[in-house]
Amino acid sequence: METAITNLFERWLGAGIVATLVAIAAVVVVAVLSYFAVRVLALPVIRRTAKRTTFRWDDVFADRTLQHRISLLIPALILYAGVSAVPGLGDFWTEVWRSVAGAGVVLISAMALGSLLAAINTIYETFPISKDRPIKGYLQVVQMFIYLFAAVLIVAVFTNQSPWFFISGIGAATAVLLLVFKDTILSFIASIQLASNDMLRVGDWIEMPDFNADGDVIDIALHTVKVQNWDKTITTIPTYKLISESFKNWRGMAESGGRRIKRAVNIDMSSVRFLADDEVERFTRFVPLADYMEAKRREIAEYNAANEPPEGMTGDPRRLTNIGTLRAYMVSYLKGLPDIAKDMTFIIRQLEPGPKGLPLEIYVFSSDTRWPQYEALQADIFDHLLAMLPEFGLRPFQEPTGADFRSL
Repeated sequence: METAITNLFERWLGAGIVATLVAIAAVVVVAVLSYFAVRVLALPVIRRTAKRTTFRWDDVFADRTLQHRISLLIPALILYAGVSAVPGLGDFWTEVWRSVAGAGVVLISAMALGSLLAAINTIYETFPISKDRPIKGYLQVVQMFIYLFAAVLIVAVFTNQSPWFFISGIGAATAVLLLVFKDTILSFIASIQLASNDMLRVGDWIEMPDFNADGDVIDIALHTVKVQNWDKTITTIPTYKLISESFKNWRGMAESGGRRIKRAVNIDMSSVRFLADDEVERFTRFVPLADYMEAKRREIAEYNAANEPPEGMTGDPRRLTNIGTLRAYMVSYLKGLPDIAKDMTFIIRQLEPGPKGLPLEIYVFSSDTRWPQYEALQADIFDHLLAMLPEFGLRPFQEPTGADFRSL
């Protein structure tokens, strides 16, 4: 038995198999040791150095994903180059080794470049211009071409063909590629149009009812735009849909410094009437209306004097109405509010009367565009308007309810 084992071992030594196995093991061990040397020794030093510096961009390059992929690249290169140090492997197995190791180098390199592009985008997003000109979509296009070229290289490595042989064959498959990458091509063109025309930025408030989107844009990528709605849900919109369909961008409102208040109160038309003499006197002494009442009284007196009817005839003198006086009061009241933009559209108007009364509309702009403050101002204005209606002898219109029917 011992003799047989000894003879077998001697034949292996003669054939060089043991030397081959030892060389393979040595290459693998060196590759593994290089991986752990990078992970345990080099990368922690890089991370600590990056944290001690005042620059922010080196913290991004110290990202664990990027470092992990770079640490994989070094062992892959050692395995690829180490095949020449293995004796007696044979042409077939040498070619297999080179192909597998080469494919690994290409794949890991592509992944590392993808992580590098992500790090570049993260650094770019720290600058204010990133909200106006996002580059994430363009970097994703570059990343897509990197992975596509890596796939061509891997196939070329395994088939022992030139990469240009496969690239030239892509031209014949253009129609298929256009079909497969239709959404990508459309999204890329849409991204260029959105950026060049400044149609959309991260942080913009947009409305797109077809997608139930109403909120802030939080991400603009190649294929999708993410919108965080006001109920904190996320709506994902295909990028090309923002070009092919319409959407409302509220950025203009925010940049103008004014947010529109456009709301009406329906007045019961049966309460509209002329002011009595005592009411005219009372409103004349009312500070917000004093100037208006004096001017109107002079104007009406002059008009009535100039249009006096002949003796024995009844004229149609002009008189002040309660709803007209209310409009004048609301103008004075709103101009006294500091949060109303005086340099923007400022209208208190009547709309067309209808079955639900006479709409009295306030059309002004709030100088504070923040949502809570805007809603509070709007509520204060209409609280005051509704409370003032009885002072002018007016009633708001309201559909009859159960309490109204019970009082009959």
